[in-house]
Amino acid sequence: MTIRPILTAPDPLLKAVAADVEKVDGEIRRLCDDMLETMYDADGIGLAAVQIGVAKRVVVMDLDQKDGKNKPRVFVNPKILWASDETASFEEGCLSVPDIWEEVERPARIRAEYLDRDGKLQTVEADGLLADCLQHEMDHLNGILFIDHLSRLKRSIALRKLAKAKRQKETA
Repeated sequence: MTIRPILTAPDPLLKAVAADVEKVDGEIRRLCDDMLETMYDADGIGLAAVQIGVAKRVVVMDLDQKDGKNKPRVFVNPKILWASDETASFEEGCLSVPDIWEEVERPARIRAEYLDRDGKLQTVEADGLLADCLQHEMDHLNGILFIDHLSRLKRSIALRKLAKAKRQKETA
């Protein structure tokens, strides 16, 4: 397994729309392993392949890793089949938008289908953190960052903070 660099906004590759995976094979499973290793190393709970520069519809997550348990999940070609009219707000952050945390409102419950690590079709009913995280990561597959859901003013402030942090890191 390899830890890969995570792209940060405003990298244009983060705006790429990911292509469907034709077949879950050894190459895709290696990609998933690298993504999980990268996500754990960065202390995240979710990662989309686009965030490491691979424009394929692959998402990994582990909502239990913050508790010291590992329960990795793989979602290949995820699609939302249904979303509730009811919404919920979560304070979201992103490995590609470091040190920025903002409230984002999304559907409170979703039903999604995806291929698992073995290429088997699965369906999941999700609410709470799982629904929020899955929608956040699926947004990445469509070239959308969580800050794109913010008001123009909040997004502008977030992007300025990112640019400032990047400049400080480069001169350090």
